[in-house]
Amino acid sequence: MTFLVYLVCFGVGLLFTLISALASHLFGGGHDADVHADVGAGADGHDMPGFSPLSPTIIASFITAFGGLGMVFSKIEATSSPWISAPLSLLGGFIIAAGVLMLFRSIFRATQSSSESQVASLTGQTASVITPIPAGAVGEIAYVQGGTRYTAPAREENGAAIANGRTVKITRVVGSQFYVVAT
Repeated sequence: MTFLVYLVCFGVGLLFTLISALASHLFGGGHDADVHADVGAGADGHDMPGFSPLSPTIIASFITAFGGLGMVFSKIEATSSPWISAPLSLLGGFIIAAGVLMLFRSIFRATQSSSESQVASLTGQTASVITPIPAGAVGEIAYVQGGTRYTAPAREENGAAIANGRTVKITRVVGSQFYVVAT
């Protein structure tokens, strides 16, 4: 009877994993669709959104591991008793689910490092005016950071006009507004 419980857990976990993989492939994504939806969204006490310990992926990993380990432990003579195989399977399921969680978090932490520039480090950097900055109004600048070219709205620090093509120095950033002075 306990073997049947383990078999069902293993089958349900494996079936969920296969259906999720197939559905994400057919309906877009290319990875677990729950990652960018609501399941793991938001910070869960860590520095990045992503996989939560209660995400469907981690739960399916636990159920699959619990069922698979339970089947193995129930067939070994020394652990065939449900009083031994169930706690071992629970422990093994938690360990495997924790391993999957750490693996996915490390993968997504590495892949989600953004190519967007760090705004705080832009003060003092030079940029080029690509749309003239009228007196007291907003124009546009282009700057390069980390090998990538970015554009941003900009105002002259003292309200003066700056012509197109001029080199400027970024003095501060307030929200998405850059303040510059001509060099």
